[in-house]
Amino acid sequence: MKFKVEYLLVIALVIFAAFFVYVTTISDSEFGGADGAAEDLIYELNPDYEPIAEPLWEPPGGETESLLFCLQGAIGALIIGLFFGYYYAMSKCKKQTGNA
Repeated sequence: MKFKVEYLLVIALVIFAAFFVYVTTISDSEFGGADGAAEDLIYELNPDYEPIAEPLWEPPGGETESLLFCLQGAIGALIIGLFFGYYYAMSKCKKQTGNA
């Protein structure tokens, strides 16, 4: 029996999703950013510390921050996809025209 790549990807996705659900339901962890952890450590080491700069704009809530983070990831994935698609199409075009 010959497995196709699509079947292997679906199986891997199902295994990953099951593992993710299992780990998130049994663990008692809260996701936090590195900036918050670093800030807590700095204030623990030096309680008199005053930052030299403040953010120009802070998002109104956690949802907006998550939205901006996801938007950044989507734009990055789009750029990477366009890059690979362009070079795939160029190599396919070169093979069809015989310039390979």
